[in-house]
Amino acid sequence: MIEIDKIALIKIENGQILSTKSKGKNKYYIPGGKRENNETDEQTLIREVQEELSVDIIPESIEYIGTFKAQSDGDAKGIIVKMTCYKADYIGTPKESNEIAEIKWLNYTDLNIISEVDKIIFKYLKENGSLV
Repeated sequence: MIEIDKIALIKIENGQILSTKSKGKNKYYIPGGKRENNETDEQTLIREVQEELSVDIIPESIEYIGTFKAQSDGDAKGIIVKMTCYKADYIGTPKESNEIAEIKWLNYTDLNIISEVDKIIFKYLKENGSLV
């Protein structure tokens, strides 16, 4: 089994979660990405969110939510995405970057347009009352 190590930002407003669709992809993903070199979770989160959403995470606001695993979309069976999720505040207004085609606020009824690991995260957030 191969594990892809990713860090993600959980940003919820009015019962909806901030999601992105990368250029060339057909599913939405919670913003974030893969760790580079020996980055900490915090460093990865700050860098990835800046690259994808053009906003600056406020480091003191970062709070661990959970770690979730699922089969990686579009990869061979046995390739697992491990998504370590944090909530945080940021400065700025999210806007599409050179790798992001669309930013959208999703809710629990949008399970059919998100990745497998995001489905697990959405269910977790729905069960704890964060997502509508």
